[in-house]
Amino acid sequence: MRVSRVQAEENRQTVITVASRLFREHGFDGIGLKDLMAAAGLTQGGFYKQFASKEDLAVQASKRALESASCRWTTVVEADSEDPLGAVIGFYLSAGHREERTDGCPIVALGSDAARQGTHVKASFEAGIRTHLDILERLISETQGEEFKRKAMAILSLMVGALTLSRVVNDPSLAQAFLDTAAAQVRNIAAA
Repeated sequence: MRVSRVQAEENRQTVITVASRLFREHGFDGIGLKDLMAAAGLTQGGFYKQFASKEDLAVQASKRALESASCRWTTVVEADSEDPLGAVIGFYLSAGHREERTDGCPIVALGSDAARQGTHVKASFEAGIRTHLDILERLISETQGEEFKRKAMAILSLMVGALTLSRVVNDPSLAQAFLDTAAAQVRNIAAA
């Protein structure tokens, strides 16, 4: 049965959304097209009508995941005008976010995978990282002068590293200690 252009575009968007979540959970190479398409409620046969390759899907899914992450940061910031940086720290360096494999930070979930991908996937990540840096720069720039750009880089690096380490260890208290220590250090960096 032939699918309308509207339905085809809806299907494409569904595949991108599902892939953005499943790639974060399993990695780019941890899930095959058949399983990915089945999770989207479609057959594998329609994949190449919608995407040039799995890498094309990885680019689109990475963009979607990083946009979603940036939107979450923006939502958190808007919800706490008193301490927006504290809100981002509280959200990002939380046990709940640590446990979010499919909807959590794509930089943490896919960063090492993205480093082994082609230039287009890396470009998606670079754009998303720059957006995160822009948000952090805005949050700390009001009182910091030019130093805020380097501070934003240090803060993002510390937060991503801490979340990554907290996901790697088995000991829940050590995992929480990584998050708590990073949160304290982020506040110190921002205030210095």
